[in-house]
Formats: sequence, structure tokens, C-alpha cells
Amino acid sequence: MSRRPDSRRGAGLAVLVALGLSLAAAGGAAAERPAAEVEAARSYFTDVELVDQNGHTRRLYSDLMEGKVVVVSSMFTTCAAVCPLIGQKMQRLQEAAGERLGRDVHLISITVDPRTDTPARLHAWAEQFAARDGWYVLTGSPENVGLALSKLGFAVDDKDDHSTIVLMGNEQTGLWKKTNGLSSTDALVELFEGVLADARPAAEPAANGRR
Repeated sequence: MSRRPDSRRGAGLAVLVALGLSLAAAGGAAAERPAAEVEAARSYFTDVELVDQNGHTRRLYSDLMEGKVVVVSSMFTTCAAVCPLIGQKMQRLQEAAGERLGRDVHLISITVDPRTDTPARLHAWAEQFAARDGWYVLTGSPENVGLALSKLGFAVDDKDDHSTIVLMGNEQTGLWKKTNGLSSTDALVELFEGVLADARPAAEPAANGRR
């Protein structure tokens, strides 16, 4: 199996990171995100509908990403090489998220083989890693899955060439990081904790305490 974590990912991911940085700059002085900023992110990521391992429909941005710290990877259930290894890394990040998982932290694994990977197959795969609420393993129509993978920088023509990249982002603050999912567990956890700790600056109080 090919292990080319950085091939054909640069352009889409560069746009993603640039969007995050521009959103952070635009909204950094506000305590609450401007509606225009949220709409810009929704427009970029799209609200394409996917289906999780429990058969529930999830909108990519509104349900899974908006205002969350997210960790995103790609996989497919018949992969016997790197996918189990990255699944184990995601499991460790799930542990690092603790009680924040499902509240303000979401883990997202998207199949690159939606024609094979039904929700039932994804459920069995997720059980191998004791996935809890807040870790979404996703499939859907090939068109919808393809769009989601493209927006996140994970699109491939051949499932065996899927990326080993793990994308971490604090969607609210616009901080985005990418790393090789085959990196050491300690390195992944350290990067995740940095993204998790990123905080949106509070608004400066106006004169005389008025805003």
C-alpha cells in the first residue's frame, strides 16, 4: 500500500489553513463570532450530509465542525496496513480529550471507500477502538463523501493511496495544524493539546465599562 502522506494534499489544505487564519484575524477581537464569519466557514466546508456509524445523518459543518476542536482522518474498513495504526492514534486522542469529547471536541474519521463501508461496517470498525460519543466514523453517498474529502484535503483516486495525514483544528479560533498520523503518539497528543488550549481572545471592554 502506498504511504504518501503529503501527495496531492497541498492545494486543498493550503486553502483550508488560509481560511482558518483569515477567520481568526477577522474575528480575533470579538468575544462572539460574527455571523458572516460562521457563514464563510459553512460556505467553504459545506454542509454536505454524511452518515455516521450509527446510521445518523450529520451535516459536515453545522453538526460536526462549527465551534468545535476537531481531529480529522481518513480510513477504510478493509485497510489492513496503516488504518488500524491511525485508528489506535485516534483512540489515544479520544482519551486525551476526556470529558470534552462530544461537547466541544469531535473526532472525525471519513471513509475513502463509501461504496463498501456501510454504517454497519463502520460501527464494527469503530468498536475495535472503543469509539465513544463524539467520535464520528462517516460514510454516505460517493458524491457527498467525495466532496467532504476534497474540502478537507483527503480526496484520492485510489483508496489505497489515502492520506495518513491527521488534521487538527480549533474551528472557533481558526487555528489549524496537520501532522502525519504515523507520528509518535506523544507528538500527536502534544499537538492536540496545543490546539485544544487555543482560546478566542475576549473583546476589549469599552470606556467606562460599556461595550
